[in-house]
Amino acid sequence: MKIGLIAASGKAGSHILREALMRNHDVTAIVINKAILKRTDVETLEKDLFHLTKKDIEPFDVLINAFAPTTDEAYLHVNAGKHLISILEGTQKKLFVVGSSGCLYIDRDKTIRLMDHKKYPEHLKESAKYQLLNLQDLQNSSIQWTFLSPSAMFDSDGPRTGHYIIGRERLLVNSQFNSYISYADFAVAVIDELENANYINTIFTVASENTTTAS
Repeated sequence: MKIGLIAASGKAGSHILREALMRNHDVTAIVINKAILKRTDVETLEKDLFHLTKKDIEPFDVLINAFAPTTDEAYLHVNAGKHLISILEGTQKKLFVVGSSGCLYIDRDKTIRLMDHKKYPEHLKESAKYQLLNLQDLQNSSIQWTFLSPSAMFDSDGPRTGHYIIGRERLLVNSQFNSYISYADFAVAVIDELENANYINTIFTVASENTTTAS
């Protein structure tokens, strides 16, 4: 599988890159400045994602969008999503998006999202709002896509256990009643999905767990 990984030097991107290389996938790191990429054992494409063209993505079977703009520029989630949809239209290539926990529902009737909860961090609300708009653009597009939302607690320093539970549009809690996923386990889930293609044209979510039982 040939993977183009956008924002491979970021928190989520760097973990996904490590996991993909560990499983011997053919990965190209797409970064705006390859000097900040900590690895030298990977092919790179030094380009702003907004300047990517159909020709640039020809070699890839899948594009992973791990782009994470600052809070002040959270609207770029929408702009980036629209651009990637435009260059993927008419192809058989897949877009895999690193989503937001704020997009997940927290009630059984699926009327209230996590971002609407009063305790959801203010600095994450803007990103979640624009990630939801990005998700809606994907749902209205003709491309093949998958949108993976992390749990409420997304831990960049957590361990890679390789064990996680799976949910769809609602926030998950594990057996310890925590909505938690490490970046490393999130990366495992990303590559598992690329290898197995269980969630095409849909959103799903994962939480770290100490068993392999999925729900």
